[in-house]
Amino acid sequence: MTETPKGTTISGGVSATDATNSSNGFPETADIETASDSYAARFSGSIGSWLLSVQEQATLKMLRPYTNGSVLDVGGGHGQLTPALVKAGYQVTVLGSDESCQNRIKPLIDQGLCHFQVGNVLALPYPDDAFDVVISYRFLAHVTEWQAFLSELNRVAKQAIMVDYPTVRSFNSIAPLLFKFKKNVEQNTRPYISYEERQILEYLKSIDNQPSDRYAQFFWPMVLHRLLKSPQLSSLLEGIVRPFGLTALLGSPVILKGQKTS
Repeated sequence: MTETPKGTTISGGVSATDATNSSNGFPETADIETASDSYAARFSGSIGSWLLSVQEQATLKMLRPYTNGSVLDVGGGHGQLTPALVKAGYQVTVLGSDESCQNRIKPLIDQGLCHFQVGNVLALPYPDDAFDVVISYRFLAHVTEWQAFLSELNRVAKQAIMVDYPTVRSFNSIAPLLFKFKKNVEQNTRPYISYEERQILEYLKSIDNQPSDRYAQFFWPMVLHRLLKSPQLSSLLEGIVRPFGLTALLGSPVILKGQKTS
């Protein structure tokens, strides 16, 4: 088993693995929780919509070179990106660790607008270079075997992969101290790994993937935005610091796109 990378921070406990188990016995099943209705409640209301809009806009911008391409969304049963990807004309397949992971995107599946398949994220059921782009959000922060996970994403991607993750070079550096407060605000938050970003970049290069685009989403902690419950105020607060490069330097979570070099 791959060890949690040195320099990382685990917020809220001694383990960042998900307690929910797949009926299939897969080793990494963090998406069962993120595909649940209780997790979706964290992004309810106007502030939740605003948080997701920042993620969506950055993602679609990075995907522009692959117009109408095929996209595999690993662990994407949360449905945060699926409607936008379908609307933008991408051919979308969502892979989940359990049949339950399709519940939130079932209407799109039933309409034939996207496909869903159950599979092991550490042994994806696809040949090499099967999809133009492979995306995985809300997963890397809860993976134990992070190197094996990234390698599998890269294997089945023909052109690029896109992942998101919290970084230790942000307010996440004091996240363990704030976890109880965060849980009181968000109710159903869970332990997660904040990464030393250099380690992810170096590992991607070692598997012939060159990081090509990066977007740090928020300078201020997401829990603060949830507490404020005001998209207008949150937009103002983020807009004040981004022009000075503070968000790029210290913001989190980060969306990273890496392009295959071989």
